[in-house]
Amino acid sequence: MSFRSARKKRGISALEAAEKLGVTDAAIYQWECGISLPTAKRLPEIAKLYGCTIDELLERTRRTTHERTDHL
Repeated sequence: MSFRSARKKRGISALEAAEKLGVTDAAIYQWECGISLPTAKRLPEIAKLYGCTIDELLERTRRTTHERTDHL
């Protein structure tokens, strides 16, 4: 599950997520596009808001990172 799919599954807009998490909508966009990741401290808050686990949020990120290193 990606950050975007978790948010959408919960029926929360990017702007609403940004407001509830106290971040900019640009931060939400960056997390969802893989440009950056939220801090580890923020992950439980995001998971709670999105109604999923931290592992579910990071699953796609770990898979993508693993795929990149397989080619090295």
